[in-house]
Amino acid sequence: MRFASLAQLRKLCEDEGETIAGIMIADQARESGAAEEQVVKQMTVYYQVMKEAVRKGVQGGTRSRSGLTGGDAKRVGDYAAAGESSLGGEAATAMAYALAVSEVNASMGRIIATPTAGSCGIIPGVFVSSQERFGWDDDVLVRGLFAAGAIGYVIANNSFVSGAEGGCQAEVGSAIGMAAGALVEMRCGTAEQAMHAVGLALKNSLGLICDPVAGLVEIPCIVRNGFGAVTALAAADMALAGVRSAIPSDEVIGVMLEVGSAMPEKHRETAKGGLAQTPTGRRIMKELYGNKNEPKDEPKDEQKGGEQE
Repeated sequence: MRFASLAQLRKLCEDEGETIAGIMIADQARESGAAEEQVVKQMTVYYQVMKEAVRKGVQGGTRSRSGLTGGDAKRVGDYAAAGESSLGGEAATAMAYALAVSEVNASMGRIIATPTAGSCGIIPGVFVSSQERFGWDDDVLVRGLFAAGAIGYVIANNSFVSGAEGGCQAEVGSAIGMAAGALVEMRCGTAEQAMHAVGLALKNSLGLICDPVAGLVEIPCIVRNGFGAVTALAAADMALAGVRSAIPSDEVIGVMLEVGSAMPEKHRETAKGGLAQTPTGRRIMKELYGNKNEPKDEPKDEQKGGEQE
């Protein structure tokens, strides 16, 4: 890629009069050796998987293999449809859709890891609900995914996207930043505004630990996806309104690296601290795994959950 930081990405956009998505599509095609049309076609397939996961999840038939979670997306969706939401319909819908995709993941359904399985609901929640609200064609959302990918590329290469390395700030936090920046672009904001959205989003996620109960990507991971979608909407709105991240976004990413590196091991996906080690968390683990203290054959986050692409 021709950029290693968000500042460099913004400058490329400004110098070339191009969008973040346009820069990413061109660079991805150049690096892969594929035609731009083929690169876009593949991303279109990924977006269809996201939409299908939303559709499946909101129907309410999903239940995790553990039996711990499922059905909350439908509950939130029904509550919002009844006009009871304190958030308002649009934000509540984004929250329900994010929960839906995360529940599909927990039930071993097909999802797109964005950037990981543990944070797979945030971008679809924001994107699909925004598409319905603003009447966008799929092409707009597919380009939005390239914008999100460019932001995620910078985060991954300068900090973490893995909960095992940097805590939940690295997974859910990164997804919130990616969704917020991409939404700004899809709503015709500038590259500079998109970068401020990323910084605003990440600052609000710093220090979030990864403490999955029983080592599963369910509690508290699923609800954090729902909250994350709402935070992404808020960050995008702030940036579009002219709110700036006083600390440059690249510096915020550096802080995420610093905080994640200092985070105790028990708060980085080991299920040895945080919510996982509350009395209820320990009881759930014992019920699932008997007297053993660790989950059986549980791989790291990027491989947990359902079928991924």
